[in-house]
Amino acid sequence: MRADLVLEGGGVKGIGLAGAVAAVTDAGYEPQRISGTSAGALVGAIVAAGARGDRIGEITRRLDFRAVADRHGLGRVPLVGPGLALLTGAGLYRGEYLLDWITTELASLGVRTWGDLRLDDPGLPPEQRYRLVVTCSDLTLGQLVRLPWDYGDVYGLDADDQPVAEAVRASMAIPFLFEPTTLRHGTGLTSTLVDGGLLSNFPIDSLDRTDGAAPAWPTFGITITTAPKPGIGDRVALFHARMFEWPQPTALRLLEQLLTTMVVGRDQAYLNRPWVAARTIHVDAGGIGLLDFGITRERSDALFRRGYRAAEVFLAGFDWDAYRERFRADAVIR
Repeated sequence: MRADLVLEGGGVKGIGLAGAVAAVTDAGYEPQRISGTSAGALVGAIVAAGARGDRIGEITRRLDFRAVADRHGLGRVPLVGPGLALLTGAGLYRGEYLLDWITTELASLGVRTWGDLRLDDPGLPPEQRYRLVVTCSDLTLGQLVRLPWDYGDVYGLDADDQPVAEAVRASMAIPFLFEPTTLRHGTGLTSTLVDGGLLSNFPIDSLDRTDGAAPAWPTFGITITTAPKPGIGDRVALFHARMFEWPQPTALRLLEQLLTTMVVGRDQAYLNRPWVAARTIHVDAGGIGLLDFGITRERSDALFRRGYRAAEVFLAGFDWDAYRERFRADAVIR
């Protein structure tokens, strides 16, 4: 059985994504293409590189979340450091550990550049023939970009030569928290790239067919929720007490609300649609937060198992033929 996967961003909560994908592969589905943002990009890269089932769990267990919080020089200054990191835009965390970690893990799976993730599918446009696509926000150009799809048209670069790990790291650069990344165009212009979640944290439509034909296999979305009703009011606290050691001023609370709405607002409209809800796996993150870098091994393993179980339950009740009949009956099957 074949399936495409769309993985939501969620910081530390992404452990649940890994558990859900492990269950999908254990159920006999072979991922074809994967679209992910932030933590979803990280998990998606591992799976696109060939990790399946238990291997996914083994790899994610090697990620040291305490090391992820590699404070920037300014951020280490007592009391005023976080504020200075915010004002300068340097970010509280450098993100070097994340980049090194994903580079090493992908290399162990035989993947370095996007050319290693090439997909032989003549039914797709040439720029989209890859097993993975990650969502980023280009602050210089003011637009959403999907890598590797946009390397050629937007940046004038050969996608096959670009490092996969650097695109994943860019997709995880939460503004003000992680240092932004840069990408030099073929023309010499340099773009600043940050977390794709600002514009699309759950890009559920990114792999859908646009030619009016019915899909040949399902696209499963996997999202993380902490709300009583999945997908409703799941606010992401971008500015956590870990960053500011004093009560947030009104302006910062407003900025948090602004960024939160940007992260979840657009995608919430998709989650509310019946044809999206019917193909989406919801993983309950419990009390684990976006920036819970001090998570214990026990809680991490429990979240992985919750993701695994959520996918098991969903797949047990999913009927692909019934889905197509209900939502894609008017499409041409080919």
